[in-house]
Amino acid sequence: MKLQVAVDSGGRDSLLRMAERVYDLVDIIEVGTPMIILDGQNPVRALRNKYPAACIVSDTKIMDGGSTEAQYACEAGADIVTVLAVSSLKTISAVVSEVHRYSKQVLADLIDVQDVVRRTKQLDAMGVDYICVHTAYDVQPTGVTPLADLEKVMATVKNSKVAVAGGISKKTIREVAKMGPDLVIIGGAITNAVDPRTEVEKYRKIIKRTL
Repeated sequence: MKLQVAVDSGGRDSLLRMAERVYDLVDIIEVGTPMIILDGQNPVRALRNKYPAACIVSDTKIMDGGSTEAQYACEAGADIVTVLAVSSLKTISAVVSEVHRYSKQVLADLIDVQDVVRRTKQLDAMGVDYICVHTAYDVQPTGVTPLADLEKVMATVKNSKVAVAGGISKKTIREVAKMGPDLVIIGGAITNAVDPRTEVEKYRKIIKRTL
């Protein structure tokens, strides 16, 4: 089970400051969608230049223009590129084809997918590397968690790896970890902490004890 930290706030400098504090403790560093909207793929390039061995996610959440946008992310240095699972299957297929041409990986984000089982089966058959259960940021205050959908996806996949994201905190991490996803993605619970490095260490210990 890998741990990914999602850095959403600010721009390139904010990303590099956070990466400096936690890069050696996390498995993957994500350049979040708000940051990409603010600065494009420049934060991805900066992170790749400073940490050439890091595993980097460009959370592009591609929904159209799959091949072109995937190309931009890969050429900037991303190891994993994200596409929205609600997109056209043609768009998703274009992303998979382009990203795999660079020998990189695709994460399909199930955010706002209503029939997660049906879509998971389709994504699994298309060669998507990761299928991510994700509770939207704007939905999290209602008390919804990714746990129910995570259980469905875990029972459905045959080939893809499973990721989970969306408000994961100390209240939910143990339940999430017990379900055994391949990748746990945590954002604000780490990046908004007074001491992000200590928070990462706490989450890693919880995950390790659960394995």
